[in-house]
Amino acid sequence: MTSLKGKTLFISGASRGIGLAIALRAARDGANVVIAAKTAEPHPKLKGTIYTAAEEIRAAGGKALPVLCDIRDEAQVMAAIEQTVAEFGGIDICVNNASAISLTNSQGTDMKRFDLMMGINTRGTFMVSKYCIPHLKKATNPHILMLSPPLDMKTKWFEHSTAYTMAKFGMSMCVLGLSGELKSAGVAVNALWPRTTIATAAVGNLLGGEAMMRASRTPEIMGDAAHAILVKPSREFTGQFCIDDKVLYAAGVRDFEPYRVDRSVPLMSDFFVPDDDVPPPGVTVQALPSVGAAQASR
Repeated sequence: MTSLKGKTLFISGASRGIGLAIALRAARDGANVVIAAKTAEPHPKLKGTIYTAAEEIRAAGGKALPVLCDIRDEAQVMAAIEQTVAEFGGIDICVNNASAISLTNSQGTDMKRFDLMMGINTRGTFMVSKYCIPHLKKATNPHILMLSPPLDMKTKWFEHSTAYTMAKFGMSMCVLGLSGELKSAGVAVNALWPRTTIATAAVGNLLGGEAMMRASRTPEIMGDAAHAILVKPSREFTGQFCIDDKVLYAAGVRDFEPYRVDRSVPLMSDFFVPDDDVPPPGVTVQALPSVGAAQASR
């Protein structure tokens, strides 16, 4: 399979950034995309709502269903999935993209923020997947994709931001568990993570402003990498922790320059990329400052 035409994708947090890039890439194939997110009204610092995302998806050639949904709320998640099935007849792909962040140490993390990160990242990912699974089992080539990192259990990822790392790795632990649970049913469960920082509003607002944006790749690399995963045979590709440019290199991409925001600025590595993960030939990435120094990610 090389196209997502006619497939139905349920994407959490798809009103902007990486989630929207994945949605738009699928839309260009003629896919049906459900934008399940909380943003119904414009935010002063964050561009995009579920309705503006729906307009972009339709303009790109797909069908769109904007659904106001807080993935911490079980009733809202169940209703959103029921609405999806009623509109499009089923679900082929579940993309767990929604995430909350606070790169703070134990003393700088209040429990309300801890609960937010665990509720959205780990619990929300588990719950959205849980309620999509019965529908995915009926699909022809079903996939679950988490926007979460490889499980690289090193102290350096935890020491400055224990709560956030636990919450993101919780998403990746869902990949480990669900890929095993669903293998016999033919439902693929994989993770995707960027090698470099990605030029999203969160990076611009939190990580390092314009300078970090220029050292980043565009969200389109994640959209293209997600597409390359989601068209793979679900019974043959599961339980994998993928890095965006390696996925694309395996799919035949050799020129990654078009994804750069500013080709004159060295690319900056994202958090959680294992030290022993070798980039594709010709790709050079600078090490990101420590989490404690940088104080942010997406």
